[in-house]
Amino acid sequence: MREPERAARFFDPGAGAQGLRCSLCPRRCEIRDGEFGFCGTRRGKDGGIALPFYGRVTALALDPIEKKPLFHFRPGSMVFSIGFAGCNLRCPFCQNWRISHSTGARGDRMTPDNVVSAARDSGSRAIAYTYSEPLVHAEFLLDCMALARKRGIANVLVTNGCAGAEAADEILSLADAASVDLKCFSPGTYAQTLAEAGAYDPSFFDAVLAFVRQARAKNVHVELVTLVVPGMNDSAEELDACADFVAQINAEPGKPEAPWHLSAYHPACNWRAPPTDATFLLRAKERAGAKLRFVYAGNVPGEENNTLCPCCDALLVRRAGRLAETLALAPPQGSGAFFRCARCGGETGIVR
Repeated sequence: MREPERAARFFDPGAGAQGLRCSLCPRRCEIRDGEFGFCGTRRGKDGGIALPFYGRVTALALDPIEKKPLFHFRPGSMVFSIGFAGCNLRCPFCQNWRISHSTGARGDRMTPDNVVSAARDSGSRAIAYTYSEPLVHAEFLLDCMALARKRGIANVLVTNGCAGAEAADEILSLADAASVDLKCFSPGTYAQTLAEAGAYDPSFFDAVLAFVRQARAKNVHVELVTLVVPGMNDSAEELDACADFVAQINAEPGKPEAPWHLSAYHPACNWRAPPTDATFLLRAKERAGAKLRFVYAGNVPGEENNTLCPCCDALLVRRAGRLAETLALAPPQGSGAFFRCARCGGETGIVR
């Protein structure tokens, strides 16, 4: 017998003129019975919202943690990665558009116990919810994350950060690390180019900044990622604004510095601009380095992206592609969360 569809949370009954409004993300879709919201994962049913894709997994893999990318969270480790279908944005340059722009990708049903057991069997100490946008599957995420935490397995989010405050609060309460896309620093670009919302709407952009701040407030390890897309976000002014935001959150007392990853784009989906020039990206990295201690350039052949001690410049982690070799990391003192530098004893901000 077919299992009944799971019921969704995160909606406001009666808030829409013809139906209810989903509150999972800033889009706040009005969803009538039998219809889907923009992300394609949540359907109106009997005056509520059903989850026809609860537990449908489109990808499983064991990845280097550096692939997420996370460079300051357990460097050199492997993370059990699980992917879904659907997204609440429609980035025209999406690198994973085949699974993010529709829910038609093939997948297998898994329970939270299946996921956590598979992660444990893989030998990994962490699960990454990744590949497409995991937040649109918030209910399944919460079930998996709660069970993973119970069994001593860390939870890693790879996300666009476009979530409503209630859902973000619950999910981040169970997260250990998050790789968050900071796609640009323009509310108009977020609304019109990335969300296809039509009119100018700052709520998408505001939600991302709030998500990052909320994660930091909950002591989630955060790294920011910007795919540098020619013709969209590659001006000096735009990249400077992103760097200023990262510098601002890094100025918070008592918090480790959040790394910023500048990643090279290549033509995909509907965007046909030429690939990001590697020389340009390295110059952007150098420029941002005047404000930020930890800036990395991704998808650039030959770029090592090593991590140096913030206190004495000792080589802590050497990287070649997505392979990382830890060199001068010493265990934390007592119950501390961060590695120390083996040369000077200083705290590195790198999570053990």
